[in-house]
Amino acid sequence: MALKALRLVYIVWATLVFSGVMVLFLPFILIPPFFGSRAVAFTYFFMRAWSWLFSKLLFIRYQISGASGLKKGSPCIYVSNHTSFLDLPGLCMMIPGQFRPLAKKELLQIPVFGWVVAATTIVVDRSSPESRKKSLLRMTSILKNGIPALIFPEGTQNRTKELLQPFRDGAFRIALDVQVPIIPVTITGAGQLMPPGTFSISPGTVHIHVGEPITVESFEGKSVTEVKDLTFERMEKMLKSMPS
Repeated sequence: MALKALRLVYIVWATLVFSGVMVLFLPFILIPPFFGSRAVAFTYFFMRAWSWLFSKLLFIRYQISGASGLKKGSPCIYVSNHTSFLDLPGLCMMIPGQFRPLAKKELLQIPVFGWVVAATTIVVDRSSPESRKKSLLRMTSILKNGIPALIFPEGTQNRTKELLQPFRDGAFRIALDVQVPIIPVTITGAGQLMPPGTFSISPGTVHIHVGEPITVESFEGKSVTEVKDLTFERMEKMLKSMPS
């Protein structure tokens, strides 16, 4: 009974922290894009600050490894598994400088957070071929301007018992077209603290590991499917070696 009461108190606290900290940082996240692409760097600075404060106040520790070689402003595609809403704060703290995540349109419906999604991501309606095409074109343009992208190739949070769901082609097609490296990232622990599709949340540790880049040179002679399969195998191997 006492444990259930403590858990309820924590969930209420988490809700207050999420909304309160988001509202606090909202002007600093939404206003910079109106002053041009360079000013967007300030948006991402405050996104990282929000992520850090959110994690500290909720006693959620992000243990990040392999990120020391990442460079700000280096065009690449970060490809990550997706297990929870808690993935993004850790990825935001991990990636140096600004980047552009690909986000599903349903996130726009979350109060307050939806505004942040609209300002900082490339939104796609997965049910619309036209929307998917436009999002890929915009992602391509952003990469050509030297800004990294973040894509969850599974397309949605993993609700299965498998380490990874099948990957979609988009991230790998863009990598081949624009000739930018793929950086595989794997996350464990987030799904246990905040299960997919829920707002139930617990304190604890989320592990994030950055793998070796899949270089442009390694694309030579390979099809989209072959690059996709190579990335899948690399990430599956990474996940097997990480704490669950």
